This record gives sequence, structure tokens and C-alpha cells, in this order.
Amino acid sequence: MRAYLIDFFKTFEYTKSDAAVLLDAYDRIMQNEKTRELWAQALAIYDQSIKCNYPEIAAKADKVARELYLHEYTTELLVFICMSKRLKTEYEARGIDGEIYYNSLLDLRYKLEECKLVKGIVGSFVALWFCGFFDLTRFALGRLQFEMVNFGRSYEKDGLVLTPESRVINVHIPRTGTPMDAKSCDEAFARAKVFFAEQTGEVCAFVCHSWLLYPEHTHMLSHESNVYKFMKRFDIYHSGTSKDRGDLWRLFDTDEKRWDRLPADSSLRRAYVEQLKNGGQVGWGHGVFVL
Repeated sequence: MRAYLIDFFKTFEYTKSDAAVLLDAYDRIMQNEKTRELWAQALAIYDQSIKCNYPEIAAKADKVARELYLHEYTTELLVFICMSKRLKTEYEARGIDGEIYYNSLLDLRYKLEECKLVKGIVGSFVALWFCGFFDLTRFALGRLQFEMVNFGRSYEKDGLVLTPESRVINVHIPRTGTPMDAKSCDEAFARAKVFFAEQTGEVCAFVCHSWLLYPEHTHMLSHESNVYKFMKRFDIYHSGTSKDRGDLWRLFDTDEKRWDRLPADSSLRRAYVEQLKNGGQVGWGHGVFVL
């Protein structure tokens, strides 16, 4: 496994310092009989079935962390990286394009980078988010990530009728460090329509639940901004505000919620600082569109 990890970090372009922290954690786990056995038990859960008890795997990783005075964010990320060896064989067995595997597993590095920025830890503070990639229900197709879900409510507009049981494609927007421009989004949506064609039927509806769809962006942001253009793809059928400003970390890379202590080094961040300074709220929207 150690040789696999070294190759993984090289393939997915982890920094030398991040790779060193994770390899050191792995070495410490393997050098201790008790934690080595716990680690083997965690990986065995996934080996037996990809439709497994992921919280149990995370709990074992947390127990390892406590035994060795490591941070649980580090061991939780590391256990998923180790599990990726099994996941790769699953992709190959099902004939899923290796590019999709690569793009999907990049999310582990994206979440590591977020964890370093927000928490100062090499690891992930949202490790159970990875479950969708590891049980083969969520896939990165170009710039965006997608999964099939039930719509969960009733909707009717412009000839589109959706029921709570309607199967729709849920959209996630990873923080990749690359622009979320219209062209890359167009390509991703087109790929998702083809990839999920057998599951969507005649109507290919996309849904998104995100702070990016906050309707106030109409007033806050330039109508030439990528966030605004992305939002305008959707008919926003439900929206609201977040009183605890819980999504600010996604934009500002910090748990800080006071507007005067937030960085204002981009047009989007400046718009949000101004919004908060003037007593405005942070919010979200749920939207749908058909391709």
C-alpha cells in the first residue's frame, strides 16, 4: 500500500509537503500493531462491498487518530485515499472511463486544500462527502460533478412536470482553482446528459442546491460574472437565507463570520463583504433546468 500511496500522490499532484504528512501518518499506523489492525478492518469494510457503512470506516479512522495523537481530519482523508485502490479496480471492471476516475478522485485533493485553508490541517473535515464517489453514484464529468437523485417535490412550469419520484441529475460545483466559465459548464452538462441518458429518460432535468443560486446575486454581482451566469441557467424554485452564515467558509476559506475580518481580494469576496457590511444576508437557492 505504501508504494501505491506514493504513486497516488504523484499521479494526483499532491505537494511534497502534503504527501509527506500523509505518508508519515501511514507509517505510524503500520508501525503500531493495534492501529495496523484497526486500519485493516476499516479497509476490509470497503473491500467487502462499496455499498458499505462509511461512517463505521470513518469511526475506525478516528480511533486510529486518537491512538497515535494524529488529527482525525488526516486519518479520515488517508483512509479514503487507501480505499481508492479498490475503487480503481471497480471502475475498470465496469468499463468506466479512466478520465472520470481521475477527475472524480481529484476531489480528495480539492478537499485537502480547503481543509488546510480553513482549518490549518492536512486532511479533510468533510470526508463523508467522498462516499458518493466511492459507492459509484457521483462522478466528475469535466468542470462539474453529478449524481442521480429523486427530485423530492412537485414542480410544474413551462411544460416541465416533475414529481417527488422523478429522477433528476444533481449538480455539484467543486472548488478546483479553475474558472467556472460558461463553456466548461456547457461541456460538463452535455457530458452528464450522455452519461446518465439511460437513467433520465426523455426529460433530462438538472437540479442544484447551492449558495451559488442565492437570488440576491442578481443585485450583488456583475451580470458578467461566472457565478451570475451559472445561477441564471436555473429556475430557482426555492431559496432562503442562512442566519448562521454557514456557507461563508466556501467563499472565504475561513471560519470567520465577521465581515470586517474577511478577505476582500476578489470581486466576489468584495461583493459579499459589502453585502454583510450593509446588513445583508447570506443565502442559498434550489433550482432546476432542462437540457
